[in-house]
This record gives sequence, C-alpha cells and structure tokens, in this order.
Amino acid sequence: MARKPLRFTSLHTENWKNFSRVETELQQRVFLVGPNASGKSNFLDVFRFLQDLVIVGGGFQAASNKRGGIGAIRSLSARRPPEVAIRVGIGDDETPNIWQYELRFTRDARRDPVVKSEEVSRVGKPLMSRPNDQDQRDPAQLSQTYLEQVNVNKDFREVAEFFRSIKYLHIVPQLVREPERSFGRTNDPFGGDFIEQLARTPKRTREARLRKIVKVLKVAVPQLRELDLAVDERSVWHLEGRYDHWRPHAAIQREDQFSDGTLRLLGLLWAALDGTGPLLLEEPELSLHPGVVRQLPQVFARMQEQSLRQIIVSTHSSDLLRDTDIGLDEVLLLLPRGEGTVVTPANELSEVKHLLEGGLTLADAVLPQTKPKESDQLSLLLDE
Repeated sequence: MARKPLRFTSLHTENWKNFSRVETELQQRVFLVGPNASGKSNFLDVFRFLQDLVIVGGGFQAASNKRGGIGAIRSLSARRPPEVAIRVGIGDDETPNIWQYELRFTRDARRDPVVKSEEVSRVGKPLMSRPNDQDQRDPAQLSQTYLEQVNVNKDFREVAEFFRSIKYLHIVPQLVREPERSFGRTNDPFGGDFIEQLARTPKRTREARLRKIVKVLKVAVPQLRELDLAVDERSVWHLEGRYDHWRPHAAIQREDQFSDGTLRLLGLLWAALDGTGPLLLEEPELSLHPGVVRQLPQVFARMQEQSLRQIIVSTHSSDLLRDTDIGLDEVLLLLPRGEGTVVTPANELSEVKHLLEGGLTLADAVLPQTKPKESDQLSLLLDE
C-alpha cells in the first residue's frame, strides 16, 4: 500500500518576524485568519524559507539575504537567546512525526548568517545533529545547512525533496499582463512568468489541466469556451481565451484583456493542479465574486481528494469561511499582542465554541476576534 503524501503536521518557531513564539499543530487544510499586519504572510514565509534552503540557486545564505538578513528576520520582541528557530514535524495522520527538522540560526561578528544548530530525526530517532566535530574544526561550514548539501543529506534527502515541493503562487494580474516587469525571473511566485510556466509544461499535461480549469472558470466567466496558448510573430507566448460572442471575430481575447478575477482564479486553479507538495495561498478571494469565493473551500477539498496535498490559506473573507465543512481545528487565529503575534487554533477559544453552539457561523464567530478595536471609527478620524 502506497504511503500518503507528506505534509507539515506541526510548526514551532522562535523569534521569527512578528512572532516571539509559535507552537501549533497543522491540519491537511489550514486557514490563517487575522487583522492586517498580524503576520499571515510572515507565517507562510516560514515554509517559503524552508523551500529556499533547497531550491536551485538557493541555500541558507541566499534564503537569509533574500529577506534582508538576520536582523530583518529576527522578531523585534526577541529576548535571550537571540537566535531564530524553526522546527517542523512532517508526516501524515497516522504518523505525524515521520520526520522532524529543526534549524537555529543567528549572525556572526561580521553580521553574516550562521547556523547555530541543525537537527534531523526520523520517527523519533536522531539522524543528524550539528554542530559536530567537523564544524568545530572548521566553523566556516556553519555558513551552510546540511540539508542543502547533496553530499551529506543522503539519509534525509526526502526532507529536502519535500521542502522543494512547496508551491507558493500569489498572482499579481498586472505582472501577467506585462511580463517585461519580471524579465529574467523564472518560477516567479507573483506571476511575472506565469504564461512561460504554462508553456514549459508538456503539451498533453497542459491541455488536460486547462480543460479542467475551463470547467471551473465557466462558473465565474459563463461565456468562456476554451483556453489555449499561442505564440505571436515575436515568438512570445500568450494565453488565449475563446468566448461565445455574437461577433465571431471578437470572440478571442488574450491575457492583457482578461479581468483581474479571471487571471487570479486561473492562477489559483493552475497552482492547485501543479504538483503534490504543500500549497501556500494568500487571500485567494481577491478580485473574485463572493459567490465564487464561497465555493473555494469545496474546490480545495475536491482537489485534496485526488492529490491529498496540504493547503495553507490566509484570508480575511467571511464568504470563504462560511463553508460548513471547515473544522475549528483547521482555523488558526493570529492575534497581535505586545510581545508579538500569538497563534491560536480556533478550537482552543471557548468564546468561539460558545458562539458556534449558539448558532453562529464559523465566519461570524471567528472574524470578530480579529477585528481592529477602533475600525468603526475610521471615517470619524478624518474629522479630527
């Protein structure tokens, strides 16, 4: 019997950006809910950092510098010890900790990123622990993780491959329409080379995915008949949509004529079909009609029935959270406090439980917990 795909089952962080400390379990679906600037993007960035450790052109130094260095990563509320820590459990429902990976890091006297400790265990059995004797003899080795080095990660390479499988896509429609803004970037998570990503996909796979996507898109764009790729006279790829229209010659549109909502939903659906690793989505409700947003949790659920991939979503949307199949343990509330943002599963908040028992929807029970205290006074502040 084939083993189920791996997923993140737990997360522990110390001194990571908004968060002094995070200690939480993670389900197959995770919905991050919190006010603006509470750290939803920074929560997702923990997983992107782990991915950056192992991708081509990445590594510990690149991942740290990409975020502005350790000083920009370390929480402003950090006390002693001052290092940043990330520990993740990787497994499935039957065995939550098939793997555990922990990385602690800080900066040296030259302010360069340096590994403080790195540990890997499998089903509770330690496989690697640093610093080791080699690190003691040559401290320069602590500028890299063992995870990123294929000559030493053989026993736990599955962890590196799992991190590499993480998918993050947050389509910015303007970048899809004007790809020259992202010239030279590949696999741009914001969509600068999104059409090139489609073009690089084998034709049969691409066409099969686009047929599935059209079936869903027709709900939001009823006139859409089909999607395809075409190359222009400059050998530039374009996405073309064919629409039912009373003027046959006006029935084809390219990506620069697509609406923001069409491009974002198309990107979301493509990301959902592209790969089996954890999928990270930021506010997928943007630019979409509420009726479409309300269906997204079911779209995610249907996708998971086929691939079993984990989905971690940040959202402000009451429409998205009105799905009755979302469990309390799938919702994490991010609540800013004086010493950093606190992450709390909704099923641990008695007030939320009581509101649900009283007949409120999950959205009505959870979202008021994240509402800024003086948001009702915003318009009045202009009169002062």
